[in-house]
Amino acid sequence: MDYRELSPDREFMARLETGADWREEIESLAVDEEVDAAWFHAMGAVQDAVVWFYDQQEGEYEAVTFEEPLEVAACVGNVSLLDGERFAHTHAVLSRPSGQSLAGHLDAGTVFAGELYMRTFEEPLVREHDEETDLDLWL
Repeated sequence: MDYRELSPDREFMARLETGADWREEIESLAVDEEVDAAWFHAMGAVQDAVVWFYDQQEGEYEAVTFEEPLEVAACVGNVSLLDGERFAHTHAVLSRPSGQSLAGHLDAGTVFAGELYMRTFEEPLVREHDEETDLDLWL
């Protein structure tokens, strides 16, 4: 296991803009506030979603598109630098009216309503290519 100690810096509460893209809203906060490292939690609802699942054998993301309103029962992720840009690595558990859950890497979703808590860190997190997993990971 690789690890390091991080020093907390600032905390933000934000309301995501209706009609905006969920992940892009998180990234825009990071850009506006010059956040290079953070951990976040969020909840709310989206009007649609694109969820990615990483195929470990093929080494590729598979996208699944949902063209329906979904609750964001839980959303967690981090902000780091990827190729010099701020990137929000976002995972979510989404639910249908029936209570059926869908989960994965939330690549996109049109915000209906969203609330975000973000805690930033002083030290930047930079994603670099990991040969073993073929993913861009930090540390």
